[in-house]
Amino acid sequence: MSDLSAASQANEIDEEELYRITAKYQRPHLGKAIWQLVNTFVPYIALWVLMAYTIRQGHSYWITLLLAALASGFLVRIFIFFHDCGHQSFFASRRANTILGYVCGILTFTPFEDWSHAHGIHHNT
Repeated sequence: MSDLSAASQANEIDEEELYRITAKYQRPHLGKAIWQLVNTFVPYIALWVLMAYTIRQGHSYWITLLLAALASGFLVRIFIFFHDCGHQSFFASRRANTILGYVCGILTFTPFEDWSHAHGIHHNT
């Protein structure tokens, strides 16, 4: 049984205990970040290629629509990366967060710096 589930079963978690349990998740982990990028961008790009292929080969638009629905789930994950980059929390490097934020922003049609600024105001008010 995990620390969190044991503590939540007792129905009482004090603030210090919560910080102790969650401390290992406070810092970015490069290996996990790269893996998340790979297992999101590779399928997303593959689905785009498949959509282009189905259209060029004259397959039913319903097949392309199904592929687009699957791709939309990966695009949501890409927006989550974008969000985390806006908080400078996806990578330890500010520059890496900014570069990835711009790439994700292009795919999600959202300007990175403008959105990051507006989102920061959202969190501060």
